[in-house]
Amino acid sequence: MSNVISAQAVKELRERTGAGMMECKGALTESGGDMEAAIDLLRARGAAKAAKRAEREAREGAIGSYIHMGGKIGVLVEVNCETDFVARNDAFQQLVRDIAMHIAAANPVAIRREDFPAELVERERAVYREQMKESGKPEAIWDKIVDGKIDKFYADQALLEQPYVKNPDQTVGQLITEVSAKTGEKIDVRRFSRYGLGE
Repeated sequence: MSNVISAQAVKELRERTGAGMMECKGALTESGGDMEAAIDLLRARGAAKAAKRAEREAREGAIGSYIHMGGKIGVLVEVNCETDFVARNDAFQQLVRDIAMHIAAANPVAIRREDFPAELVERERAVYREQMKESGKPEAIWDKIVDGKIDKFYADQALLEQPYVKNPDQTVGQLITEVSAKTGEKIDVRRFSRYGLGE
């Protein structure tokens, strides 16, 4: 087999993995031009790099918008990645649009559970405790039931834990992880604003 790796093969590998041109060329050279083996090499390296990147800050990215229902709901969302190359990547741009659309539809309170205002969580907890008093269930199990309801509240209201509107078998967080694995970069939702007409 020739040791010359074609530009077409490098292009195909880049499209399939989102990895950089030199990384793709190196993986193809190392795998003797075997596309599937090159993909496996890049995936293994990507996983190792992602672990190292966890502490790095994602400063590039995009601000996406979505207007829904004839102008009755609007969303702005900032999604960050590590490089301008990935920020311009179609998969990343699609992710930003999909997250904005999801926020319009699902109306999350915050990005992650740690971001919830403490007073909101306490108010929910108080409502659930009141429900327990009315329920007639033994007081000994109230706290456990209330904790379960708070967990469900987070899952319903935290963006990263919400079932993704286009594929409810997957959470928004899992969708982001999937795209992050394809691009080989850390991806973060930094902030969002959702506007509802008259709200």
